[in-house]
Amino acid sequence: MSTAAVLPRGVTTGGRLKLAVWSMMIGLRPMLTGYWAVMVVAMFFGGLVIQSLSGGIHTSAWDYATQSPKYFSLAIGLTITPAYFSLLVSHGLTRRMFSVAASIYLTGAAAATSVLWVLVYQLERLLYGWQGWTDKLTNPHLFTDPSQSGLVFAEFFLLILSHEVTGWLLGITFARLGFWRSLLMLPLTVLPAAAAEFLLVAQWIANVLENTGYRRPPLAIAVPAVLAVSALGLYAGYRILQPMALKPPKG
Repeated sequence: MSTAAVLPRGVTTGGRLKLAVWSMMIGLRPMLTGYWAVMVVAMFFGGLVIQSLSGGIHTSAWDYATQSPKYFSLAIGLTITPAYFSLLVSHGLTRRMFSVAASIYLTGAAAATSVLWVLVYQLERLLYGWQGWTDKLTNPHLFTDPSQSGLVFAEFFLLILSHEVTGWLLGITFARLGFWRSLLMLPLTVLPAAAAEFLLVAQWIANVLENTGYRRPPLAIAVPAVLAVSALGLYAGYRILQPMALKPPKG
C-alpha cells in the first residue's frame, strides 16, 4: 500500500506559493518603489521645471519617461533567480512553484508599473489643461492621446512584461550555464523583448523603423502574440531551471 506524502500541519501548497510571492514583493519593494519615486520626481516634476525655465512648457514632461520602465524591468527579471532561487528552493519550494511565484510577481509588477504610468499621464493631462499648456507627445505610441488609458496601459504592460521575461531568462541562463554558454543563448533570451518591440513598434524603435517600410501588424494580432511569446519565455525559464543545482551562499 502506497501512502501519499503530506506537508506539515498547517502548511499548504497555496500557502507556500503565497509566501514565495510575498517574499519577492517585500524583498524587491525598495528597488521597485524607489524607481517609481525617482521617475515621478525626476522625470515628471523635474521635466516641468526644466521646460518652464527654458522657454515654456510645450510638450509632455512624462513622455520623456517612456523608455525607462522596460529597461528597469529587465533588471527586475534578472534579479529574481540569483536572489531567490537557492533561498526558496532550499526551504522546500519546488522549482515549478518557484517559477509560478516568479511569474505572478513579474506580471503584478508589470501591471503596477503600467498603472503608475497611466495615472501620471492623467495627472499631467489635468495639470496641463488647467494651466493651458500643450501636452504634445514626443514619442510614437499605440495611443495618440494620454486620455486613451486602455492603450496606455496595454503598451506599457506588454513592453514591461516582455522585458521582464527577457531578464528572467538572462538571470537563469547566466546562473546555470555561466558566461560564455549564456552568450550563445542570447537569441533565445532576448526573443521576448525583441518580439514585443517589433510587434508593437512603439517608442524609440518606431522612429528607427519609420523609413524601412516595416509596419506594425494589427493590434488584434500583435497583442496576443506578445503575450504568447512572454508566456513561452516564462515556461522556457522554468524548463531551464529544472536541473539547476542549488549553490551555497558566499561569504
